[in-house]
Amino acid sequence: MDISRRQLNKLLAATGLTAFLPLSAFAETAAPTKGGTLNFIVEPEPPTILALAHTAGGTQKISPKITEGLLTYDFDLTPKPQLATEWSISDDGLNYTFKLRPKVKWHDGKPFTSDDVAYSIELLKQVHPRGRGTFANVTKVETPDPLTAVIRLSKPAPYLLSALYAAESPIVPRHVYDGVKIADVPTNPNGGAPIGTGPFVFKEWVRGSHIILERNPEYWDAGKPYLDQVIVRFVPDGAARAAGFETGEFDIGGDNPIPLSDLERVKALPNIGVDSRGYETKGDQTQLIINLDNEYLKDVRVRRAIAHAIDLNVILNTVWYGYGHISPSPISTFLPRYLDTSIKPYAFDLKAAEQLLDEAGYKRGADGVRINLRLTHNSYNEGFKRVAEYLKQNLARIGINATIDSYDFSTYIKKVYTDRAFDVTAEYLGNQFDPTLGVQRIYWSKNFKLGLPFSNASHYANPEVDKLLEAASVEIDDAKRKKQFFAFQKIIADDVPVVNLVALENVTVFNKRVKNHTIGAEGVQSNFAEVYIKDGEG
Repeated sequence: MDISRRQLNKLLAATGLTAFLPLSAFAETAAPTKGGTLNFIVEPEPPTILALAHTAGGTQKISPKITEGLLTYDFDLTPKPQLATEWSISDDGLNYTFKLRPKVKWHDGKPFTSDDVAYSIELLKQVHPRGRGTFANVTKVETPDPLTAVIRLSKPAPYLLSALYAAESPIVPRHVYDGVKIADVPTNPNGGAPIGTGPFVFKEWVRGSHIILERNPEYWDAGKPYLDQVIVRFVPDGAARAAGFETGEFDIGGDNPIPLSDLERVKALPNIGVDSRGYETKGDQTQLIINLDNEYLKDVRVRRAIAHAIDLNVILNTVWYGYGHISPSPISTFLPRYLDTSIKPYAFDLKAAEQLLDEAGYKRGADGVRINLRLTHNSYNEGFKRVAEYLKQNLARIGINATIDSYDFSTYIKKVYTDRAFDVTAEYLGNQFDPTLGVQRIYWSKNFKLGLPFSNASHYANPEVDKLLEAASVEIDDAKRKKQFFAFQKIIADDVPVVNLVALENVTVFNKRVKNHTIGAEGVQSNFAEVYIKDGEG
């Protein structure tokens, strides 16, 4: 289905319709073909291929093919079975009971049981960047029998049932991690060669080149997967990725795998399809994260000056070629349920920016420079480098000299989240499907921890914000929860620990011979058990 969110929104507006047929109605209905190899483009190469302690985009795409979750989700985020076959929630929202799938084996032949579920949730609570919030209210996970897991909560968690998919909350084998210190979990060898229950078994990882996943002949869903192999390809150059899709060398890639500047041309090719479905769990949002440990940036006037130096229309239309929405609040425009639309971006006003810097006491020197800053960017997508280059130019206009430090992805994670060797970074931290999971981690003071990626890199601490976020995380009255999130957004707009920029519109690019690649909200983050190749097409 070759339609973007932008086109869908325009169609809705033009017709006055409020609903279409379920998107699952567009799934392929032909009999699947068995066999073949899928060439799956993932960029950049992630530091790990297990989504236990990392939420890197590449990690979340690869991990679910090997290591599964309790649930999966339809396009409307309705939960469906994966490792859990049934589930129920107590009336007070404090007890979640899961019946687990029988006769499931780990790739090393050991049986999958409720002990694995209990152990995984405890690990996620301690080492996962969002898991610290997702499972914060979990007091224990009881295992009354090998196929029953009961999650006990101290307080309600209204988002919990939506957080149990493989890319977000993978279930890992207890026997592999038992006895390992929590501090050593992120670097455990299982992160580089995972043992899972999924449709594909890890074969090899040649760093800088590829990962090979092979069909699991003992997969619990008999007859699946249809593919013999998935080869994950790492191709840093965007033009090379575009050329690979054109020639048929590459089969599929998500999160805008080719340069947006080239997308309209490539999507017009007869063998290429483009799909904007499969991103319903992400709540896309891009930001400039400001390091509040910097002596200059502690002053809110300097942070507001930086915000005034940014023209978000240029960011959207020049950097991202119009694929997205201006999204100035910490809650993405893709999460309208909790978005305060009264939050407006700081006006692009260089004179106002200079006045704020003057008031803060940072006058221009003889060389015209007021402040020197280190500017970096996530290397997940080349667009973030363009954001950094644009910001460098505009900051120079108000007397801030910014030096751009560019790193490979793994080094970037270490520099920002461990070494804190940055002052401002152009980052992508998706809101996910609920603000408690995707937004809270960025602004919650308790989520500042050295070495924890994609967390509170600003080192922002505001007791009122903490109070609002913590209250919203347990509030089962949705109207009250909305008010709490609205109050939070107003404080952030005033404090500016982060300048929120654009909610990106992501697309999956695929060769039309690839079928059933996007059948639910997880898109290319799914396990690919249903994917098959129909030769002669594309």
